[in-house]
Amino acid sequence: MPVNLKPPVAAQLLPVPGISLGVAEAGIKQANRKDLLVMQLCEGASVAAVFTNNRFCAAPVVVAREHLGSAEGVRALLVNTGNANAGYGERGVKDARITCAALAGLLGCKANQILPFSTGVIMEPLPVAKIAAALPSAVANMHSDNWLAAANAILTTDIVAKGISKQIVINDVTITITGISKGSGMIHPNMATMLGYIATDAAIAQPLLQSMVSEASDQSFNCITVDGDTSTNDALMLIATGKSDLPEVNEGDSDAASILQAAINEVATYLAQAIVRDGEGATKFITVRVESGKSYEECKQIGYAIARSPLVKTAFFASDPNLGRILAAIGYAGIADLDVAALKLYLDDVLVAENGGRADSYREEEGQRVMQKSDITIRVVLNRGNEEATLWTCDFSYDYVKINAGYRS
Repeated sequence: MPVNLKPPVAAQLLPVPGISLGVAEAGIKQANRKDLLVMQLCEGASVAAVFTNNRFCAAPVVVAREHLGSAEGVRALLVNTGNANAGYGERGVKDARITCAALAGLLGCKANQILPFSTGVIMEPLPVAKIAAALPSAVANMHSDNWLAAANAILTTDIVAKGISKQIVINDVTITITGISKGSGMIHPNMATMLGYIATDAAIAQPLLQSMVSEASDQSFNCITVDGDTSTNDALMLIATGKSDLPEVNEGDSDAASILQAAINEVATYLAQAIVRDGEGATKFITVRVESGKSYEECKQIGYAIARSPLVKTAFFASDPNLGRILAAIGYAGIADLDVAALKLYLDDVLVAENGGRADSYREEEGQRVMQKSDITIRVVLNRGNEEATLWTCDFSYDYVKINAGYRS
């Protein structure tokens, strides 16, 4: 089961004025499950995105980038699970465009106003006919309060849906932000095998919206790892419908922009951490915090060396305080001038290492006490600067291997 993560309740996911969501059963990978999502946006909604950096990016990523660059304006998002539509060359791109055209015909808009997204098995043809046949049902049941159904419809190996809403007040106007995401395995920046959709009823100028989604991603989804694999299909979308009474926020509105950014970051961070808590086979949620570094980049570099180490992750699964594995990861992180005698390593509140080795005060039973917990913090104090970075990861369990060995079955 996910590590201290409960699925959202429908009433907790607040409607965002200007957005309607509908789901349907297309039978893409298995029967009798909702595996298709249509998210319709109001006229004039703004959309910004960040996508995977994987050079083998999936066909829907190619098409979504292309459609975002058009001047028509986005009117709907189309998401399917069970098939990634990746690694299928020009046919994959053609199939993604066919599905966009099919939905556009139902919504009365142009094909380039649809953004496609897919997640699932790579190198298999997209079942276009199944998707097209299910689209009328998805469109017919579109509602503004369908966020929980949408969160469930985009899952693959996830155990629970991931969603959160937050309301803030700016200049006496209440602003709603709701987000959903999926992801469980093949998780590592940039970004991860995740799909994320965050929407607000604020009006946000397009340049600022793009800046906001980039910052939110850097503070959240680009700070997690489950297994060190970067997917072909990642996307994080930020949608601003402009349906609130707040005047459009632009880069010159520093106060309103900072309040909005902080709230969007909070939503994105919750969703990113939820992905790690629901990591395939995860039994431990691990925060890796690297402090007092020369730069944010070196702190993150050391943090990821720890967070993606199979030896560190398997030790945490076993609740075995074999903490020399953490020192080894710090040592091979690639910081050439790192003074290992100056740093300190903590496991929660327990000082583990200092002066280049095991701390005199460290006792195995104290490490064992912390390792029994389901939420654990690894803290590395470099004592060489003022920068820091925080990452989130999970352990490696037997179930991770079982899930991925049988992924296509």
